[in-house]
Amino acid sequence: MTKQLVFYVEFDVKPECVEQFVQGATGVLEAMSKEDTFVSTYFHRDANNPNKFTLYERWNEPSMDDFMKNQLQGKSYRDEYEAYLPDLLASPRKFTVLDPVNQWESK
Repeated sequence: MTKQLVFYVEFDVKPECVEQFVQGATGVLEAMSKEDTFVSTYFHRDANNPNKFTLYERWNEPSMDDFMKNQLQGKSYRDEYEAYLPDLLASPRKFTVLDPVNQWESK
């Protein structure tokens, strides 16, 4: 089994841009879910701050560098979103790559 790339992305969205951010992100997430190396994603909003969002993503990509090259660059469905995303954010998005330790699931 290939090791999966697992990471989360944090977004601090300007209050007046939340609706546009959610619409744009949802469109990108729908499209990226059809990619060959896509495994899963969870899109969350902070319960205590309606301007903070987190994506938790799992991919069959060997590294973050490969993910950036294969999934963030050259995808037509991302081009428009990537162009206007910085204008929606109060600070740059933050990527954090995770190394698995263990896993439990409901039986």
